[in-house]
Amino acid sequence: MNAETVPSTMRHIDITTPGGAEVLKVGEGPVPTPGEGEVLIRVAAAGLNRADVAQRQGKYPPPPGASPILGMEISGTVVAGGPGSAPLHTGEHVCALISGGGYAEYCVAPAQQCLPVPHGFSMTEAAALPEAYFTVWTNVFQRGRLTDEDTFLVHGGTSGIGVTAIQLAHYFGSRVIATAGSDDKCAACRKLGADLAVNYKTQDFVAEAKAFTDKRGVDLILDMVGGSYFAKNLDALARDGRLVNIAFMQGSRVEADLMSIMIKRLTLTGSTLRNRSVTEKSAIAAELHEKVWPILSNGTIKPIVYRTFPLEEADKAHELMESSEHIGKIILEV
Repeated sequence: MNAETVPSTMRHIDITTPGGAEVLKVGEGPVPTPGEGEVLIRVAAAGLNRADVAQRQGKYPPPPGASPILGMEISGTVVAGGPGSAPLHTGEHVCALISGGGYAEYCVAPAQQCLPVPHGFSMTEAAALPEAYFTVWTNVFQRGRLTDEDTFLVHGGTSGIGVTAIQLAHYFGSRVIATAGSDDKCAACRKLGADLAVNYKTQDFVAEAKAFTDKRGVDLILDMVGGSYFAKNLDALARDGRLVNIAFMQGSRVEADLMSIMIKRLTLTGSTLRNRSVTEKSAIAAELHEKVWPILSNGTIKPIVYRTFPLEEADKAHELMESSEHIGKIILEV
């Protein structure tokens, strides 16, 4: 396919007004034009993320200049390129991290944020990669400095982030603890590589983590809960432990005892991904391509796709995500 065959309009998902999943409707609009360093992708599939739900509710606007259309990760085929988009060429199958625009038939992406579809992967599986793998790599391995001598605790072990963090940490030799909300989900975490899975509805994850580590505590925690978990996380950390926050489902305002932080020499950090520069995201992409894509291409680890929906059923996909019944990723197939 070449640029001349690209239509002028496309279907996409509109947010008719901020609110529940029912506000998502199929609309029609112009196909975007790739700018400097960007490519136009004919979308095959788009991954869902909690941030999409927040944006639909009016709580998480896209960054300045980003598409107002939902969707932060896609897979598809390059059909055109803007100035400076080499070395990508038309016809290449890629998956890409984007700042918006994924719930659509066409989407633009910075060429440097595109990665090849791993060998043996379907487009649906490839769409499950970018957001989770970029997020886990930068927060667990770059900011969190996870090593093969560490014990790592990830909350939300069956979320898209959770299943990715478990698999990568296990592969690179760390001991892994995961929390989840049911015994079935805990079993899924163990199958993915968690050495210990804690049902947070019936067990105290702090007590379980300390028992697992002979009272020492864990070296690194990846948390997307916030709220009441903050103090518990500090308690669960070992000396020189690190806490990385990437979301706050229970709220962003917390109280902390500085004495415990000082005595245990803790490092508290966090980050967001969507509003980081193309340069920063491109650096993450380069490390993923070097250190993780070979593991995916040889079949050692794969994303967990829980369920797929056609684009026009984005509302049903959002309802499933908000139910938290899923294990792994929910994907829209375009």
